[in-house]
Amino acid sequence: MSTIVIRRPRLNVAAPATLGLTIAVGLAILAAVPGVASEYWLSAVLTPFLILSLAGLGLNLLTGYAGQLSLGTAAFMAVGAYATYNFAVRVPGLSLLADLLLGGLITAIIGTLFGLPSLRIKGFYLIASTLAAQFFIEWLLTKVSWFSNDDTSGVLSAPRLSIFGWSIATPVSRYQFVLGVVVAVFVVASSLVRSELGRRWMAVRDMDTAAAVIGIPIGRTKLLAFAVSSFVIGIAGALWAFAYLGTVEPHGFDLNLSFEVLFIIIIGGMGSIAGNFYGAAFIVLLPIALSHAAGALAAIGVDVGQLQNLQKILFGTLIIVFLIKEPDGLARLVQIARQRLRNWPLRA
Repeated sequence: MSTIVIRRPRLNVAAPATLGLTIAVGLAILAAVPGVASEYWLSAVLTPFLILSLAGLGLNLLTGYAGQLSLGTAAFMAVGAYATYNFAVRVPGLSLLADLLLGGLITAIIGTLFGLPSLRIKGFYLIASTLAAQFFIEWLLTKVSWFSNDDTSGVLSAPRLSIFGWSIATPVSRYQFVLGVVVAVFVVASSLVRSELGRRWMAVRDMDTAAAVIGIPIGRTKLLAFAVSSFVIGIAGALWAFAYLGTVEPHGFDLNLSFEVLFIIIIGGMGSIAGNFYGAAFIVLLPIALSHAAGALAAIGVDVGQLQNLQKILFGTLIIVFLIKEPDGLARLVQIARQRLRNWPLRA
Protein backbone atom coordinates (compact mmCIF):
# COMPACT_ATOMS: atom_id res chain seq x y z
CA MET A 1 0.00 0.00 0.00
CA SER A 2 1.56 3.28 -1.11
CA THR A 3 1.99 6.16 1.28
CA ILE A 4 1.43 9.76 0.28
CA VAL A 5 4.02 12.07 1.76
CA ILE A 6 3.13 15.74 2.06
CA ARG A 7 6.18 17.94 2.27
CA ARG A 8 5.96 21.26 4.02
CA PRO A 9 7.31 24.20 2.03
CA ARG A 10 10.78 25.28 3.01
CA LEU A 11 10.98 28.59 4.79
CA ASN A 12 12.89 31.35 3.12
CA VAL A 13 15.51 31.73 5.82
CA ALA A 14 17.74 33.82 3.56
CA ALA A 15 15.30 36.73 3.44
CA PRO A 16 16.34 38.36 6.76
CA ALA A 17 20.00 37.94 5.82
CA THR A 18 19.32 39.59 2.46
CA LEU A 19 17.59 42.52 4.13
CA GLY A 20 20.44 42.86 6.62
CA LEU A 21 22.97 42.80 3.80
CA THR A 22 21.01 45.50 1.94
CA ILE A 23 21.01 47.73 5.01
CA ALA A 24 24.72 47.11 5.59
CA VAL A 25 25.57 47.97 1.97
CA GLY A 26 23.45 51.12 2.15
CA LEU A 27 25.16 52.27 5.34
CA ALA A 28 28.59 51.50 3.85
CA ILE A 29 27.80 53.62 0.80
CA LEU A 30 26.43 56.34 3.06
CA ALA A 31 29.74 56.53 4.89
CA ALA A 32 32.11 56.04 1.94
CA VAL A 33 30.78 57.92 -1.08
CA PRO A 34 30.83 61.51 0.27
CA GLY A 35 34.52 61.06 1.02
CA VAL A 36 35.45 60.27 -2.58
CA ALA A 37 32.79 62.02 -4.69
CA SER A 38 32.77 65.70 -5.56
CA GLU A 39 29.87 68.00 -4.75
CA TYR A 40 28.89 67.97 -8.42
CA TRP A 41 28.56 64.18 -8.46
CA LEU A 42 26.66 64.18 -5.19
CA SER A 43 24.14 66.85 -6.18
CA ALA A 44 23.84 66.39 -9.96
CA VAL A 45 24.38 62.65 -10.46
CA LEU A 46 24.02 60.47 -7.36
CA THR A 47 21.08 62.28 -5.74
CA PRO A 48 18.85 62.25 -8.87
CA PHE A 49 19.95 58.65 -9.53
CA LEU A 50 18.67 57.58 -6.11
CA ILE A 51 15.40 59.52 -6.45
CA LEU A 52 14.70 58.17 -9.93
CA SER A 53 15.42 54.66 -8.62
CA LEU A 54 12.77 55.25 -5.97
CA ALA A 55 10.27 56.54 -8.54
CA GLY A 56 11.05 53.52 -10.71
CA LEU A 57 10.40 51.26 -7.72
CA GLY A 58 6.96 52.83 -7.24
CA LEU A 59 6.00 52.31 -10.87
CA ASN A 60 7.53 48.82 -10.88
CA LEU A 61 5.35 47.75 -7.95
CA LEU A 62 2.30 48.78 -9.98
CA THR A 63 3.32 47.69 -13.49
CA GLY A 64 6.05 45.10 -13.04
CA TYR A 65 4.49 43.23 -10.12
CA ALA A 66 0.76 43.97 -10.31
CA GLY A 67 0.49 44.32 -14.11
CA GLN A 68 -1.36 47.67 -14.05
CA LEU A 69 -0.15 50.10 -16.68
CA SER A 70 0.31 53.77 -15.85
CA LEU A 71 1.58 56.95 -17.48
CA GLY A 72 0.77 59.24 -14.56
CA THR A 73 3.96 58.80 -12.55
CA ALA A 74 5.08 62.42 -12.79
CA ALA A 75 1.61 63.62 -11.73
CA PHE A 76 1.76 61.51 -8.57
CA MET A 77 5.28 62.79 -7.94
CA ALA A 78 3.83 66.31 -8.13
CA VAL A 79 1.09 65.40 -5.65
CA GLY A 80 3.71 64.10 -3.23
CA ALA A 81 5.85 67.23 -3.61
CA TYR A 82 2.97 69.68 -3.16
CA ALA A 83 1.39 67.71 -0.30
CA THR A 84 4.70 67.50 1.56
CA TYR A 85 5.28 71.21 0.97
CA ASN A 86 1.89 72.15 2.40
CA PHE A 87 2.40 70.01 5.49
CA ALA A 88 5.81 71.62 6.01
CA VAL A 89 4.49 75.16 5.55
CA ARG A 90 1.06 74.94 7.20
CA VAL A 91 1.91 72.55 10.05
CA PRO A 92 5.40 73.71 11.09
CA GLY A 93 5.48 71.53 14.21
CA LEU A 94 5.84 68.32 12.19
CA SER A 95 9.21 66.75 11.49
CA LEU A 96 10.52 66.30 7.97
CA LEU A 97 9.93 62.54 8.10
CA ALA A 98 6.31 63.12 9.16
CA ASP A 99 5.86 65.56 6.27
CA LEU A 100 7.22 62.95 3.85
CA LEU A 101 5.00 60.17 5.21
CA LEU A 102 1.88 62.36 5.18
CA GLY A 103 2.69 63.55 1.66
CA GLY A 104 3.03 59.92 0.62
CA LEU A 105 -0.32 59.07 2.24
CA ILE A 106 -2.07 61.90 0.38
CA THR A 107 -0.53 60.64 -2.85
CA ALA A 108 -1.68 57.11 -2.03
CA ILE A 109 -5.27 58.36 -1.65
CA ILE A 110 -5.12 60.28 -4.94
CA GLY A 111 -3.49 57.32 -6.69
CA THR A 112 -6.22 54.99 -5.42
CA LEU A 113 -8.91 57.32 -6.78
CA PHE A 114 -7.30 57.37 -10.21
CA GLY A 115 -6.85 53.61 -9.94
CA LEU A 116 -10.61 53.01 -9.67
CA PRO A 117 -10.96 52.65 -13.48
CA SER A 118 -8.69 49.56 -13.23
CA LEU A 119 -11.66 47.73 -11.72
CA ARG A 120 -13.37 47.90 -15.13
CA ILE A 121 -10.70 48.50 -17.75
CA LYS A 122 -7.18 47.32 -18.49
CA GLY A 123 -4.37 47.67 -21.00
CA PHE A 124 -4.48 50.64 -23.36
CA TYR A 125 -7.64 52.06 -21.80
CA LEU A 126 -6.03 52.09 -18.35
CA ILE A 127 -3.03 53.92 -19.81
CA ALA A 128 -5.43 56.55 -21.20
CA SER A 129 -7.04 56.89 -17.77
CA THR A 130 -3.72 57.49 -15.99
CA LEU A 131 -2.65 59.82 -18.79
CA ALA A 132 -5.73 61.92 -18.00
CA ALA A 133 -4.51 62.09 -14.39
CA GLN A 134 -1.18 63.42 -15.66
CA PHE A 135 -2.77 66.39 -17.43
CA PHE A 136 -5.50 67.04 -14.85
CA ILE A 137 -3.19 67.18 -11.82
CA GLU A 138 -0.69 69.39 -13.62
CA TRP A 139 -3.51 71.77 -14.62
CA LEU A 140 -5.02 71.78 -11.11
CA LEU A 141 -1.73 72.61 -9.39
CA THR A 142 -1.19 75.46 -11.85
CA LYS A 143 -4.67 76.98 -11.56
CA VAL A 144 -5.25 76.70 -7.79
CA SER A 145 -2.66 78.88 -6.06
CA TRP A 146 -3.52 77.48 -2.59
CA PHE A 147 -1.41 74.41 -3.29
CA SER A 148 1.68 76.62 -3.72
CA ASN A 149 0.91 78.74 -0.63
CA ASP A 150 -0.89 81.38 -2.74
CA ASP A 151 2.00 81.84 -5.15
CA THR A 152 0.22 82.59 -8.42
CA SER A 153 3.08 81.10 -10.45
CA GLY A 154 2.66 77.75 -8.74
CA VAL A 155 6.38 77.57 -8.00
CA LEU A 156 7.56 75.79 -4.86
CA SER A 157 10.73 76.80 -3.06
CA ALA A 158 12.15 74.17 -0.74
CA PRO A 159 11.62 75.01 2.94
CA ARG A 160 14.50 74.67 5.35
CA LEU A 161 15.18 70.96 5.61
CA SER A 162 16.22 69.53 8.96
CA ILE A 163 15.58 66.39 10.96
CA PHE A 164 16.24 65.95 14.67
CA GLY A 165 18.43 69.05 14.63
CA TRP A 166 20.44 67.88 11.61
CA SER A 167 20.43 70.58 8.94
CA ILE A 168 20.07 69.20 5.40
CA ALA A 169 21.55 72.11 3.48
CA THR A 170 24.73 70.85 1.78
CA PRO A 171 25.11 68.41 -1.14
CA VAL A 172 26.58 65.83 1.25
CA SER A 173 23.73 66.06 3.77
CA ARG A 174 21.07 66.01 1.04
CA TYR A 175 22.66 62.95 -0.51
CA GLN A 176 22.89 61.19 2.84
CA PHE A 177 19.26 61.96 3.66
CA VAL A 178 18.03 60.76 0.25
CA LEU A 179 20.12 57.60 0.50
CA GLY A 180 18.73 56.83 3.96
CA VAL A 181 15.14 57.21 2.74
CA VAL A 182 15.78 55.16 -0.42
CA VAL A 183 17.44 52.30 1.47
CA ALA A 184 14.58 52.17 3.98
CA VAL A 185 11.87 52.15 1.29
CA PHE A 186 13.67 49.53 -0.82
CA VAL A 187 14.07 47.24 2.20
CA VAL A 188 10.34 47.48 2.96
CA ALA A 189 9.45 46.97 -0.72
CA SER A 190 11.69 43.89 -0.93
CA SER A 191 9.80 42.34 1.97
CA LEU A 192 6.47 43.41 0.52
CA VAL A 193 6.91 41.70 -2.85
CA ARG A 194 7.76 38.45 -1.06
CA SER A 195 4.71 38.70 1.17
CA GLU A 196 1.20 37.41 0.53
CA LEU A 197 0.24 40.76 -0.99
CA GLY A 198 3.16 40.55 -3.42
CA ARG A 199 2.10 37.06 -4.48
CA ARG A 200 -1.44 38.35 -5.04
CA TRP A 201 -0.12 41.15 -7.23
CA MET A 202 1.83 38.70 -9.37
CA ALA A 203 -1.16 36.37 -9.63
CA VAL A 204 -3.33 39.24 -10.88
CA ARG A 205 -0.57 40.28 -13.27
CA ASP A 206 -0.19 36.81 -14.76
CA MET A 207 -3.90 35.98 -15.11
CA ASP A 208 -6.56 37.86 -13.18
CA THR A 209 -9.29 35.38 -14.09
CA ALA A 210 -7.36 32.48 -12.57
CA ALA A 211 -6.54 34.65 -9.54
CA ALA A 212 -10.24 35.32 -9.01
CA VAL A 213 -11.02 31.60 -9.25
CA ILE A 214 -8.62 30.79 -6.40
CA GLY A 215 -10.20 33.44 -4.20
CA ILE A 216 -7.98 36.50 -4.63
CA PRO A 217 -10.00 39.75 -4.34
CA ILE A 218 -9.07 41.32 -7.68
CA GLY A 219 -10.42 44.80 -7.08
CA ARG A 220 -8.89 45.20 -3.63
CA THR A 221 -5.54 43.86 -4.85
CA LYS A 222 -5.41 46.29 -7.76
CA LEU A 223 -6.31 49.29 -5.60
CA LEU A 224 -3.70 48.32 -3.02
CA ALA A 225 -1.15 48.24 -5.84
CA PHE A 226 -2.13 51.78 -6.86
CA ALA A 227 -2.01 52.96 -3.23
CA VAL A 228 1.40 51.48 -2.38
CA SER A 229 2.86 52.53 -5.72
CA SER A 230 1.57 56.09 -5.36
CA PHE A 231 2.87 56.29 -1.78
CA VAL A 232 6.41 55.46 -2.94
CA ILE A 233 6.16 57.76 -5.97
CA GLY A 234 4.87 60.59 -3.76
CA ILE A 235 7.92 60.33 -1.50
CA ALA A 236 10.13 60.30 -4.60
CA GLY A 237 8.38 63.45 -5.85
CA ALA A 238 8.97 65.28 -2.57
CA LEU A 239 12.66 64.34 -2.61
CA TRP A 240 12.91 65.36 -6.27
CA ALA A 241 11.48 68.80 -5.50
CA PHE A 242 13.29 69.61 -2.25
CA ALA A 243 16.44 67.50 -2.01
CA TYR A 244 17.40 67.75 -5.69
CA LEU A 245 15.85 70.70 -7.52
CA GLY A 246 15.18 73.08 -4.64
CA THR A 247 12.66 75.02 -6.72
CA VAL A 248 10.00 73.37 -8.84
CA GLU A 249 6.75 74.19 -10.64
CA PRO A 250 3.91 71.93 -11.84
CA HIS A 251 5.33 71.85 -15.38
CA GLY A 252 8.48 70.32 -13.93
CA PHE A 253 6.44 67.15 -13.41
CA ASP A 254 5.42 66.80 -17.04
CA LEU A 255 4.79 63.82 -19.28
CA ASN A 256 8.48 63.60 -20.22
CA LEU A 257 9.29 62.71 -16.61
CA SER A 258 6.59 60.02 -16.65
CA PHE A 259 8.15 58.50 -19.77
CA GLU A 260 11.59 58.73 -18.18
CA VAL A 261 10.46 56.67 -15.19
CA LEU A 262 8.75 54.21 -17.56
CA PHE A 263 12.02 53.84 -19.48
CA ILE A 264 13.77 53.07 -16.18
CA ILE A 265 11.65 50.00 -15.47
CA ILE A 266 11.67 48.80 -19.09
CA ILE A 267 15.45 49.06 -19.45
CA GLY A 268 16.21 48.02 -15.88
CA GLY A 269 13.72 45.16 -15.74
CA MET A 270 10.05 44.98 -14.85
CA GLY A 271 9.29 42.88 -11.82
CA SER A 272 12.80 43.38 -10.43
CA ILE A 273 13.83 45.36 -7.36
CA ALA A 274 17.47 45.73 -8.42
CA GLY A 275 16.42 46.62 -11.97
CA ASN A 276 15.26 50.05 -10.77
CA PHE A 277 18.86 50.92 -9.88
CA TYR A 278 20.18 49.64 -13.21
CA GLY A 279 17.59 51.56 -15.22
CA ALA A 280 18.06 54.78 -13.25
CA ALA A 281 21.84 54.54 -13.61
CA PHE A 282 21.44 54.16 -17.38
CA ILE A 283 19.05 57.14 -17.62
CA VAL A 284 21.29 59.40 -15.52
CA LEU A 285 24.68 58.35 -16.91
CA LEU A 286 23.83 58.21 -20.62
CA PRO A 287 23.59 62.03 -21.08
CA ILE A 288 26.86 62.42 -19.17
CA ALA A 289 28.54 59.83 -21.37
CA LEU A 290 27.24 61.52 -24.51
CA SER A 291 28.47 64.93 -23.36
CA HIS A 292 31.94 63.50 -22.68
CA ALA A 293 31.89 61.84 -26.09
CA ALA A 294 30.92 65.07 -27.85
CA GLY A 295 34.43 65.56 -29.23
CA ALA A 296 34.62 62.07 -30.68
CA LEU A 297 31.12 62.40 -32.16
CA ALA A 298 32.02 65.71 -33.76
CA ALA A 299 35.08 64.08 -35.33
CA ILE A 300 32.87 61.56 -37.16
CA GLY A 301 30.48 64.24 -38.38
CA VAL A 302 27.78 64.20 -35.68
CA ASP A 303 26.46 67.64 -34.79
CA VAL A 304 27.04 68.28 -31.07
CA GLY A 305 23.78 70.24 -30.96
CA GLN A 306 21.91 67.05 -31.82
CA LEU A 307 23.05 65.15 -28.70
CA GLN A 308 19.62 65.39 -27.11
CA ASN A 309 17.98 63.95 -30.20
CA LEU A 310 20.65 61.23 -30.31
CA GLN A 311 19.82 60.41 -26.70
CA LYS A 312 16.14 59.98 -27.59
CA ILE A 313 17.06 57.76 -30.54
CA LEU A 314 19.19 55.58 -28.27
CA PHE A 315 16.38 55.32 -25.71
CA GLY A 316 13.86 54.32 -28.36
CA THR A 317 16.19 51.78 -29.93
CA LEU A 318 17.11 50.20 -26.61
CA ILE A 319 13.48 49.94 -25.52
CA ILE A 320 12.62 48.09 -28.73
CA VAL A 321 15.64 45.81 -28.30
CA PHE A 322 14.83 45.02 -24.68
CA LEU A 323 11.14 44.41 -25.35
CA ILE A 324 11.98 41.98 -28.15
CA LYS A 325 15.21 40.33 -27.05
CA GLU A 326 15.26 40.65 -23.25
CA PRO A 327 11.94 41.76 -21.70
CA ASP A 328 13.44 41.36 -18.21
CA GLY A 329 15.93 44.14 -18.93
CA LEU A 330 19.36 44.77 -17.49
CA ALA A 331 18.48 42.90 -14.30
CA ARG A 332 18.27 39.66 -16.27
CA LEU A 333 21.53 40.37 -18.11
CA VAL A 334 23.29 41.01 -14.80
CA GLN A 335 21.85 37.76 -13.41
CA ILE A 336 23.10 35.81 -16.44
CA ALA A 337 26.54 37.38 -16.10
CA ARG A 338 26.70 36.42 -12.42
CA GLN A 339 25.76 32.83 -13.19
CA ARG A 340 28.40 32.58 -15.89
CA LEU A 341 31.06 34.06 -13.61
CA ARG A 342 30.07 31.65 -10.84
CA ASN A 343 30.40 28.66 -13.18
CA TRP A 344 33.31 30.06 -15.20
CA PRO A 345 36.06 27.68 -13.95
CA LEU A 346 33.90 24.70 -14.95
CA ARG A 347 33.23 25.95 -18.46
CA ALA A 348 35.42 25.16 -21.39
